[in-house]
Amino acid sequence: MKKLLLLSMILAFTASLNAQTVDKKWGIGGGFGAYGTLNNGGLGLMPELYLSRYLSPKLDFILKTEMGVYRSGLNSNLDLVNPFLNLRYKLSDETKKLRPYLFAGPGFLADNSETGLNFDLGVGGKYYVKPNTALYLEAGYINGIKTTSKGLTERENIWKVTAGIELGFGKAKDSDMDGVSDNKDKCPDTPTGVAVDVNGCPVDTDGDGVADYIDDCPTVAGLTSLKGCPDSDKDGIADKDDACPEIAGLVSLKGCPDSDGDGVADKDDKCPDTPKGWKVDASGCPFDTDKDGVIDEEDNCPTVAGPKENKGCPIVEKTVEKAVAPEMMIEPVYFDYDKSNVRVVEKAKINKLVNLLKTNNEYKVILSGFADNKGTEEYNLKLSERRINSVVNAIKSGGVKATRVSKENPLGEANPAATNDTEEGRALNRRVEFEVIKTK
Repeated sequence: MKKLLLLSMILAFTASLNAQTVDKKWGIGGGFGAYGTLNNGGLGLMPELYLSRYLSPKLDFILKTEMGVYRSGLNSNLDLVNPFLNLRYKLSDETKKLRPYLFAGPGFLADNSETGLNFDLGVGGKYYVKPNTALYLEAGYINGIKTTSKGLTERENIWKVTAGIELGFGKAKDSDMDGVSDNKDKCPDTPTGVAVDVNGCPVDTDGDGVADYIDDCPTVAGLTSLKGCPDSDKDGIADKDDACPEIAGLVSLKGCPDSDGDGVADKDDKCPDTPKGWKVDASGCPFDTDKDGVIDEEDNCPTVAGPKENKGCPIVEKTVEKAVAPEMMIEPVYFDYDKSNVRVVEKAKINKLVNLLKTNNEYKVILSGFADNKGTEEYNLKLSERRINSVVNAIKSGGVKATRVSKENPLGEANPAATNDTEEGRALNRRVEFEVIKTK
């Protein structure tokens, strides 16, 4: 009895271990039950121990020993010892908690003084209290061997009912070390450290097909192309990066629209209807460089303030009388394309002006510079200024004091002398004009 009590304590202690599965291919089981004979009657206790090996999802191999003890009507405490080689046929898969089975196999029976080969068969079921920990209950038939008693030969067949626990051991292979064995791992190449589900696949919290570890928006379903983030306005920019997530816009403007195409998002554009191609400031409004109220695109003198009625150019107030005598008329000096140096053929006009100023001390001259329409307005304004400076230097080199040059007006493309649609017309617009005046 003490031995039976000790065995019971060992089985109870190991109940927290694992029962045999595809991941724990070895199992050890043990239990207690009752047995009786079909011929002569009588009941007894039948402890059993077994070692099992997983063969396939349907079959286990079992090495088992049955012992008959304390059978009523016997003087001996040990009635029989019967080791078996059993196959266990499983009737359900490993996803079920209750797993019925059939078993059968040959054995060797030692029954009192008689020994011989026999077999057993039966039905049972395992109930898994933990993923790999099972309690079992089974009923079976044990075929007896021929025995001789009181001159009679007979076969004592046995029935038995046993309950117990099965414990497993063995290490399952887990190639990617995610805690799910290769036998159950549907994603066997998961990167190290990535959280996985029961199937061994990376967790996808929002179910959008993008695993959390590569999902920039793991709790909100989104698009694979945007690393799992949604795009409400379908403009190709994830909502988390979209400054205007409800309205389709441009990548260059963080997902915001630009109705007038000036490079300033509508939400920041104070002039949303600017004509296409006009240059604008940070607020989306056209530039007004000289702050005269005339935008540069409509200002003939964008760098010099002037009234709107004069297209943004200043009105020159005359404080001197115009000279009208023929000898005071000097023809314009013309320049080559994109040049500001005085051509040799034009120097005669400057010499005429120098002689006029030297012989008439009360005369002064006003210079105005011009350009054709090739290039930007800003560039042409500077080009016309350089042309004026070249002529002024030529006048001063002729011996005329700088104070005799009263005003200089670089006007760029303004006031063309001829059409800019032909080369001939553009040549006439590349000029410096003289206005000789007589001071009052």
